[in-house]
Amino acid sequence: MQTRPVYVGGVQIGGQNNVVIQSMTNTKTKDVEATVSQIKRLEDAGCEIIRVAILDMEDAKAVSAIKKQISIPLVCDIHFNPDLALEAIRQGTDKIRLNPGNIENEDKIRQIVTACKERKIPIRIGINAGSLNKKYTHSEEAMIESAKDHLRILEALDFHDICLSFKSSDPLECIKAYELASNTFPYPLHLGVTEAGGLLDSTIKSSLALGDLLLKGIGDTIRISISDDPVEEVKVAKKLLRACRLKSDVPNLISCPTCGRIQYDMLPIVRQMEDYLNGINKNVTVAIMGCPVNGPQEASRADIGVAGGKDQAILFKKGQIVKAIPQEDVIKVLIEEIEKM
Repeated sequence: MQTRPVYVGGVQIGGQNNVVIQSMTNTKTKDVEATVSQIKRLEDAGCEIIRVAILDMEDAKAVSAIKKQISIPLVCDIHFNPDLALEAIRQGTDKIRLNPGNIENEDKIRQIVTACKERKIPIRIGINAGSLNKKYTHSEEAMIESAKDHLRILEALDFHDICLSFKSSDPLECIKAYELASNTFPYPLHLGVTEAGGLLDSTIKSSLALGDLLLKGIGDTIRISISDDPVEEVKVAKKLLRACRLKSDVPNLISCPTCGRIQYDMLPIVRQMEDYLNGINKNVTVAIMGCPVNGPQEASRADIGVAGGKDQAILFKKGQIVKAIPQEDVIKVLIEEIEKM
């Protein structure tokens, strides 16, 4: 869906056929060294915008020191205390995220909007199903009405550098809320299933909701919320965008589930190749197959792959067998061949 372009630092969101990957630190923001270290790991993994929690004034005052040491735009997440947003703005944040359900002082919100307008800092209105204002009943429609209430304040001040999110821990509720939002508002949408659980649960819930929405052309940025190292969020996001054909510079690993025909120790090879491929940005499809009878044919669209024999594997490219290699050399040979591509 076509949305209004908004700029977070130097990164455009909305108004284009591109979905930007976000994540959030889980360090104490006031611990500048730990926060910068984690952000740099996320940058290396492919994160394009990072959000930090602003719990107190010490967190807010750390923003400028953090920004000096990172390369991606910084978003400050504010709950309850609008003065923290004003300080984060003074410290040079690239974007503010507010939840209208827990900041009710309209005069303070106007001050935040005025400060953001002066500095060309966008605001994300983050609507969460679990923290709606008490005047609303719990529903997807109520989430839309909550956003409208907050937008009236921003738009009355002629402020339009706005992003919206409508998160729930229920993936089906997320789908409906974002579908309603895409038909209601012109602003970019940040997609996410909140409180989605650990790596397995979150990957399933997020893929269900976000995959459905992305395939419908809905969404401008995404975060995969995982109770784990936030680098895992970026890994899942990249693979989801590749699966939806919205990102191409992400390796694709094909591997069979194995069966009784297997004659070599395949699973350690799969795990090692996953680790290697997670660290590169390349449009390459790699196949790790268990059986030399069907492997090359079933994975014929892979750029490169191996299929196991007895204590060895055959190397193939685009379905054509190249040579046999000892099992102990499989990882080394695959990496050498991928580096040549």
